[in-house]
Amino acid sequence: MPQTSHSPTTFTLAGTAEGLRAMMPLIPGLFVFAMAFGAAAAQKGLTLVEASLFSAMVFAGLAQMVALEGWTQHWSVTALLTLGLLTMAVNTRHVLMAAALRPWFAPLPAWQSYGALLLLADNNWALAMRYRTQGGSDAGYFVGAGFITWLFWVIGTAAGHVVGGGIPDPKQVGIDVVVPAFFIAILIPNWKGRREAVGWGVAAAVAIGVSFVLPGWWFIVIGALAGALAGGFTDER
Repeated sequence: MPQTSHSPTTFTLAGTAEGLRAMMPLIPGLFVFAMAFGAAAAQKGLTLVEASLFSAMVFAGLAQMVALEGWTQHWSVTALLTLGLLTMAVNTRHVLMAAALRPWFAPLPAWQSYGALLLLADNNWALAMRYRTQGGSDAGYFVGAGFITWLFWVIGTAAGHVVGGGIPDPKQVGIDVVVPAFFIAILIPNWKGRREAVGWGVAAAVAIGVSFVLPGWWFIVIGALAGALAGGFTDER
């Protein structure tokens, strides 16, 4: 497959505005996802301020959901270490995502390239990588998409906390299906062919199987590793 040629890397306000506009169609799904987290946080006893700061400072949707799954009112050293290990494993994908941005961001000053990574999330990364494969070179695009993602993630968390605090069982209104639906919406535009089909298929099958065997969120980690290995050994053709 021929390589796409790129112009020299830039970082402009125009690019930032373009990334912000490009992300807008995904904002409704993101907002509902954030509301799901806010509602779950309310059910776990977090205050509105605590839930909002959680999203503003951590900014890692899936890891935040995983953390709430293991949230308790009585913490022990073992419980903290287990939760830390699990959330770290869930976020390990960010290492690979950031590495994929390296060829693009490398020419930028450190304060710009590393500062931009504070806004790294699944949806703006996927959108920015598609922009990059189409020949885009303005790193502001990634930042604009990331900033609007962060902003609505925090606002949606607060809204979900206010609304969800009065829901006895969030699953009754379908909150439990919001997360998988959101990630499916992110994946579809990045479909490229056979390797994705095999990797995603293996990851889904293994994750579903493991969810019936192991408690908690370990199915996410094991499914992701299985999918990565399957995709790595699959021919593009």
